[in-house]
Amino acid sequence: MRRSTHHRAINVVVLGPALHAVSGVSTHVNMLLASDLSASFHLSHFQVGSEGRQDGWMRRICRLVLSPFQFAMMLIRERPDVIHINTSLVPRAYWRDIVYLVIARSFRKEIVTQIHGGALPQSFFDRPFLRWVLKKFLRASHVVVVLSSEEVRAYRTFDERVRVELVPNAIAVTEAMTNHRESNVDAPLQIVYVGRLVRTKGVFDALVAARQLKDEAVPFRFQIAGSGPDEMEVRREILRLGLGTDVLMLGPIAGDAKTTLWLTSDVFAFPTFHLEGLPYTILEALAAGCVPVTCAVAAIPDVMRNGQHGIFIPPHDPAAIAAAIRRLAENRDELRQMSDAGRRRVAEQYTVDRLVAQFREIYAGMV
Repeated sequence: MRRSTHHRAINVVVLGPALHAVSGVSTHVNMLLASDLSASFHLSHFQVGSEGRQDGWMRRICRLVLSPFQFAMMLIRERPDVIHINTSLVPRAYWRDIVYLVIARSFRKEIVTQIHGGALPQSFFDRPFLRWVLKKFLRASHVVVVLSSEEVRAYRTFDERVRVELVPNAIAVTEAMTNHRESNVDAPLQIVYVGRLVRTKGVFDALVAARQLKDEAVPFRFQIAGSGPDEMEVRREILRLGLGTDVLMLGPIAGDAKTTLWLTSDVFAFPTFHLEGLPYTILEALAAGCVPVTCAVAAIPDVMRNGQHGIFIPPHDPAAIAAAIRRLAENRDELRQMSDAGRRRVAEQYTVDRLVAQFREIYAGMV
């Protein structure tokens, strides 16, 4: 339903996790709220999910029960024009957010549903009734926003009646990320892993590759930044592999410390086989000239070309990781060329200005 908005700014409510949560979705929500979109639209945030919360089980149950009612009251009180749902095709997020979509539709609100990774729709459910429910969920949105060209094809094939738009993630490219970067000509290769410490991100495969590099007498220094549920296991694996003097655990980092780490590292070892969407760490690494060695999953092949901006390796293949890093260690001219190409790629295609322009067009076309 279209309504007149000539006399007031379009009111957009963005659903997502706590703004202080450490996650890609919260990063995206914060970016939207702080962007130039606020000059054209009134943006507000409604918190959903458990990320960024320290609730006990009783408070979690109360929140699950009360949050939909609080959302309905917000719709009555603020009368927003557009509801922007940020979700993923994983069971927990999908079944949670379908409740908010139903409530928003009952108030005849226009809906943007943005999918941040997870399964492709064809493989999410195998039962016909649940697949029908998923199609109804997708069709209830004015537009479904996805992060990769692979997802665009998958969603359009799943249901041609769903309007799908490709809006890749973006990053704020700071001055430090665009400053001159010294080329590492002959010093030991500086390898970095930045991200959650979980097995699906490939961090254990990267450690096995580091052991192989050490056995082959390839000089390197490996720094790991982040935290997560597998942190203690990562520390034990470092000791088991005899890498205690070669691998440094930095813990979570942010701000200037994170920028400095990217700018002083040569290779981003990120052999993820997780259903990523589009990892911000890939964009950050490329923007700083840190060459990714990663897997061609989700939206990553949209961003980087193999041999041009970084190197793709198969999942679960430490030997391939070691071979890629050895190749860059032995050919510093190629390392520099990939570094420069990655920085240009992000500056041309993955800036906040591009993200804002796409969402400005989407929001304006809904009311």
